[in-house]
Amino acid sequence: MITIIAGTNRLNSRARRLSDYYLNLLAERGVEAQILDLGALPADFTSTALYHNTGQNEEFNQLVQMAAQADKLVFVVPEYNCSFPGVLKSFIDGLPYPGGIRGKKAALVGLSTGTQGGVLALNHLTDVLMYLGTAVLPQRVRLPLIDKYLAEDGTLTEPLYQQLLQEQADQLLRF
Repeated sequence: MITIIAGTNRLNSRARRLSDYYLNLLAERGVEAQILDLGALPADFTSTALYHNTGQNEEFNQLVQMAAQADKLVFVVPEYNCSFPGVLKSFIDGLPYPGGIRGKKAALVGLSTGTQGGVLALNHLTDVLMYLGTAVLPQRVRLPLIDKYLAEDGTLTEPLYQQLLQEQADQLLRF
């Protein structure tokens, strides 16, 4: 099972639309996958599910279970202020430690409305994942100027972006 993590809780996010796109890529390859949408996080999870409240928020625990049951993960990560969204970091901080996603393999997809394609976000997230014992696929896909190429219905119009995601999906399955 592969779990695709839509790395923000923003409604109708580009990350969610790209997560759906990736889900379809995996389905075309006959691979079972699911989306863990951070939009489903309880609004109060940082005070009801973390630290001394670990394990006490059932809605949060369901999302943790989605990450735990995955063999591999795909993080679709928008760039927020030259890094990845704080809600993603808070979710990762709420995973069991040690454990959680230790020993899993992950692919990273960065997106931005600017020209960097989330490179700093992916660098920061790679550091966090490696610290936690999650192996990161070397081919990290960066999708700059995403608003030009990603429609509201999730259609991705840039052939190069389509190719990069297909190649990454194939490498993830061999990883």
